[in-house]
Amino acid sequence: MSSPNISASLEPLPGWAQQLSEKYYSGAIAMFVLHGNVHDLVPWNREEGAVWLPLQKFLNEALFGRRDLVLSYDRGGGMAFGRPEVQEDFQRFLTGYDSFHGVKYSQGLPRNPDGVLTLIESYLRLRILDGKKVALSLSFADTIAPAGDAACMGSEDRNCLVMLKRWAQNQAFLRADVTVCLITESLSALNQSIVQNPGVAAIEIPLPDENERLEFVRGALRAASLPPGSDVTAESLAKLGAGMKRVQLQNLIAHACENRRPLTLQLLTRLKKELIEAESGGLLEFVQSRFDLSMVAGHEPAKKKLRDAASALRAARFDVLPMGYVICGPVGTGKTFLTTCFAGEVGIPAVTLKNFRSMWQGVTEANLERVLTLLKAMSPIAVIVDEADAQLGDRSSSGDSGVGNRVFAQIAQFMGNTEFRGKVIWFLLTCRPDLLPVDLKRQGRAEEHIALFYPDTDEERLAMLRAMQKKTGTRVASEEAERFFLAAAGSLSGADVEAVLVRARMKSALEGDSAVDVEDLKAAIADFIPPSYPTEIELQNLVAVLECTSKSLLPAKYRDMDRGEILRRVGQLTALSR
Repeated sequence: MSSPNISASLEPLPGWAQQLSEKYYSGAIAMFVLHGNVHDLVPWNREEGAVWLPLQKFLNEALFGRRDLVLSYDRGGGMAFGRPEVQEDFQRFLTGYDSFHGVKYSQGLPRNPDGVLTLIESYLRLRILDGKKVALSLSFADTIAPAGDAACMGSEDRNCLVMLKRWAQNQAFLRADVTVCLITESLSALNQSIVQNPGVAAIEIPLPDENERLEFVRGALRAASLPPGSDVTAESLAKLGAGMKRVQLQNLIAHACENRRPLTLQLLTRLKKELIEAESGGLLEFVQSRFDLSMVAGHEPAKKKLRDAASALRAARFDVLPMGYVICGPVGTGKTFLTTCFAGEVGIPAVTLKNFRSMWQGVTEANLERVLTLLKAMSPIAVIVDEADAQLGDRSSSGDSGVGNRVFAQIAQFMGNTEFRGKVIWFLLTCRPDLLPVDLKRQGRAEEHIALFYPDTDEERLAMLRAMQKKTGTRVASEEAERFFLAAAGSLSGADVEAVLVRARMKSALEGDSAVDVEDLKAAIADFIPPSYPTEIELQNLVAVLECTSKSLLPAKYRDMDRGEILRRVGQLTALSR
């Protein structure tokens, strides 16, 4: 990079590389942390056409191609050089270093990273005096200066940390043409004293957006056509490949071509699911819904709200959608089923957030960072967090060195970012919304609170029975059997109804009947003992009433109840449940 004609030199570069160049030209920063999608291919739009290079090669040839000396180091692979003459120059330096210090590093570099960094620092100082322009990349920088308290580090890690911080503030590096790039997949995995250093700029390399994926896929398909029978076009592959890296798209195309296997939409969906779940380290699980909201029994006001949201999503009216939903109500009311049916209704991908917490220092934050990066790239997407009150934590977490507080802050900040309105839709599922932190359920985050309750009328119970018949594949022989069920079922929850039908179906199957009859239902209901937690169920009902943000969602018996009386009763029940 040379300062004249800056705009011309930056034009063909990706956005993150332009950002790095602009910060470098400011003359105030010589050290950069590149994080995020660092193991992908990077586009380089040259005069003879676009090419895609691994990040290290892109840095060496495109971004720092005019530097006199380009070198890199990682803990596993050792030193590497942009050109053979640079390697020869470094070898001559080592020979001179050996003669002066009485060592033999020209025959083999030290195994410890701090020893290598010491040699690199000496080399850089000498070449700066010669007026050389230098670029240095440290790959897997989180293994050289890992996250954690310096007091708990080994001497090698502490030495590396001190050297990197010294380089960040080195005035000789700032005055000379020297750039140091620390490369790490997760910003949280790198020591935060480096990330927060005023002499360091952190730059995220994002996953490719739809236009970037389309450009890459078209280039890949020009080089190799998909096998006959493939029903995937470049446009559909780019659209359905949301959240995928270029290298993953390249592998999909190569797999289809090499094996002469047609790339169909069904195969693409399955392979994408496997790739994204692997990329997230098992922290995200795709929800494959065969149902839409018509399969949900009762809950008509709640379904109407979600259908309206689905219509807005299909019309790309993201601005009118809530940032997220709290779905609350007592156990067995179908909170998870309702949410997965919404995903099936609108046709957007839905994922369940798995347990991302770890016992190891820095891993929890790194896991969450990886998950949130994927969610941004896969938008529009529905994120389902079951048992959200336990899963997400709160600000008062203690005894974990502040990990809980940092994780909560990451999630709250992401949920409150209005850039993702209608693109990343959160569904926080809980039967105890009173335990969910106010920061997450306030307006601007999970702002719509939908309360679900057990069937309250014969019509609702009949709708529940028929919906559960569809879900379980049970055929009830007659209307008489349905009437008997309604008379005998009482106030069973949806989960209870499903359990009774499964038992009745088993009895019917063992007797060789083609459908469940009255006798099967009688036997199943007579034997079934529903879980009895009257105090807890009443508490869950009442806190759902208090949490609900729409009167139309409340059953008639709760709609006009005095809220002061509800609060008093909730206090009593909470005391009893302790």
